[in-house]
Amino acid sequence: MGTFDCQVWIESADGRRTLELEAMVDTGSTYTMVPAGLLHGLGVKPIRQVGLVLADGRRALYDIGEARATIDGESVNTLVVFGEDGARPLLGAYTLEGLGMAADPVHGRLVPMPNAWA
Repeated sequence: MGTFDCQVWIESADGRRTLELEAMVDTGSTYTMVPAGLLHGLGVKPIRQVGLVLADGRRALYDIGEARATIDGESVNTLVVFGEDGARPLLGAYTLEGLGMAADPVHGRLVPMPNAWA
C-alpha cells in the first residue's frame, strides 16, 4: 500500500494548546505517534506505557497519553504515543477509526468510512 501525508491538529486535553502537524497516514500502526517533545510542549501527560512492535520488528515500550485530533473539521479524543524526538509523526488506525475516516491510498487522501447501515 502506498503512503501519503495529511494535516492533523493535535490539541491538549484541556483545549488550551494546539499544534498543526503533517503526519504520515499509517494504517499499519495502531496508534498515532507524535514526537515526545511536541506532546510535552502541548501539556499532554503520559497515562501508561504500551509495548509496541516497530516496523523493523523490534519491540519497545512507549509512553502513551490522551489528546484531541482534528482532521478536515472532524475531531476525536484519542490515544497518542510519545515517539522519538525528530521522528516523523504517524497517524494510526485508532485515531482514523475514531474520526470515521479511512485511507484511500490510490488517491492519497482520507475519505469517510463506508456507513455500515447503508
